[in-house]
Amino acid sequence: MLKKSTLEHVISNDLSELWGVLTHAEKRKITDNFIIHTFKKNQIIYAEKEEPEYLWCLLSGKVKMYKNGIGDRVQILRLYRPVQYFGYRAYFANELYVSSAAAFEPSVLGAVPMQVVEELIRGNMDVAMYFIHELSRNLGGSDTKIVNLTQKHIRGRLAEALLLLADNYGLEDDGATLRIYMSREDLANLSNMTTSNAIRTLACFVNEKLIIVDGRRIKIVNEPMLRKISKFG
Repeated sequence: MLKKSTLEHVISNDLSELWGVLTHAEKRKITDNFIIHTFKKNQIIYAEKEEPEYLWCLLSGKVKMYKNGIGDRVQILRLYRPVQYFGYRAYFANELYVSSAAAFEPSVLGAVPMQVVEELIRGNMDVAMYFIHELSRNLGGSDTKIVNLTQKHIRGRLAEALLLLADNYGLEDDGATLRIYMSREDLANLSNMTTSNAIRTLACFVNEKLIIVDGRRIKIVNEPMLRKISKFG
């Protein structure tokens, strides 16, 4: 258990965007109710059809939000990086979770009970506007993703997925290798294709000298061409 002073330091630094619009009393309420959790690789944070209880904040690590579809095919809906909030939409919609969230790698998350968040929203218009902005931005991103997944060809979808990973998680010190090591299955689930199609398309990108693949490590060597493939599908 973290000391209160240490916890306040973690919250004020990692949640700085939200922290800045809170009053002293509201900051104290967050601190008194903030719980830190650690998750192992692939451990489920919450599951579909569970009741939403917490606002989750990713402090370190990587998290995926996903949904099981027809035939238990998995579709990765969103990737989270530090510091992002998630898990609250279902609470505001007064419904159970319609998707699941799990850690991509060992991760540390903070959790605040949604009842506390609702109290803050009702008492502070700036907090309300913050969450309206976040929900609106996520909705716009979801609309774009739907169009891309349904209209782009396989090559365009995989190219977009690789660029998304680069934008979300950054690159290693060499300035080219993705700072996330995903299985072929996860890449397929992110790109809305079968694992075999993901493997074949990756091989095509390697042959075209767009990327270099070493196990789960992917190095982007021709980003402009990847962006062109992503753009034109």
